[in-house]
Amino acid sequence: MSAPSVSRVLRQATRAISRSRNYPSTTRGLPAFQRATPATARCFSAPSMRRAGIMPDTADPSPSNPEPEAHKVTAPTEISDDEYHELADRYMDHLCEKAEQLQETREEVDVEFSAGVMNIYLPPAGTYVVNKQPPNKQLWLSSPISGPKRYDWVVANESMHHKEGGGAGDWIYLRDGSSLTELLRKECGISMDVDGEAEATKKPGVDAVE
Repeated sequence: MSAPSVSRVLRQATRAISRSRNYPSTTRGLPAFQRATPATARCFSAPSMRRAGIMPDTADPSPSNPEPEAHKVTAPTEISDDEYHELADRYMDHLCEKAEQLQETREEVDVEFSAGVMNIYLPPAGTYVVNKQPPNKQLWLSSPISGPKRYDWVVANESMHHKEGGGAGDWIYLRDGSSLTELLRKECGISMDVDGEAEATKKPGVDAVE
């Protein structure tokens, strides 16, 4: 064998021996790398737990554009003593008429109306009492279902009528904006018909708009 061939064989043998010595050290290093991988993964996932609103004890963020509160009546319409009595008497007379119509269809119903106080016995609920309260310009109700309430006269959408003061109104419970007319319909089944209700809730002293 020539000298160059011998030299080439020796170099190949040397590289083979060198690779065989380095290979075990590479395999021993793999477990250490694998053990480090979970720690690295945990490090990346930790920041996501600190976001606002994620933890149970973190307050929910406020909406950027909250909806405005609905308009609510907070004060009664100003009326004189004479207007109050006319409005209250007209409403009570119409209510008595409707309650007596209900009495004709149900024998167990009883209606009494005297001196501005109306008692409507309506089983199985019990007795409803509606009365005038002139010092406060209110109508007071005692309901066996929803309890006592005080209603003020409120005119709605008055500006939409052609004549000033020509708006129709109702007796309103200012704490929640509900009307006496609606309560009587829901609890007693007494429906103030459209014509009668409009007449009973029309502001006195104002002619109808032609």
